[in-house]
Amino acid sequence: MNPDYLDPINALNMPEMADTTFAMDFLIRAKEGVRNTAIALTETASLDARALLRNQLRQGIAMHQEISDLMMRKKWFHPYELNEQYQLDQLSANNTVMIGQMNLFPDDTRRKGLFDRTPDEHLRGTQA
Repeated sequence: MNPDYLDPINALNMPEMADTTFAMDFLIRAKEGVRNTAIALTETASLDARALLRNQLRQGIAMHQEISDLMMRKKWFHPYELNEQYQLDQLSANNTVMIGQMNLFPDDTRRKGLFDRTPDEHLRGTQA
């Protein structure tokens, strides 16, 4: 991996990797919500609150199912094929380690990039 985080080659496949990460985080949060709602439901005495929590629990389970289906359709999640899921998890862990080793705060930050002048330089100070 090229250690230069500003090099465009490092952005290759980045949108899909980000989508995968966001989807997995969303799935985990939905699962936590279902778990917490189920716990709250078992500790609630009020009939109105129990009805509200039951409805919220059903919605949470449905949302978890939708996220799981989307991730399986996109081949980002393989709950029934452990070897494939293990390979995805290993790839994710390796990418995390590589990103963690990148020098995100280089000592020399005097890089112009693709721009040969500042955005308002063409105004020559008259309107800037």
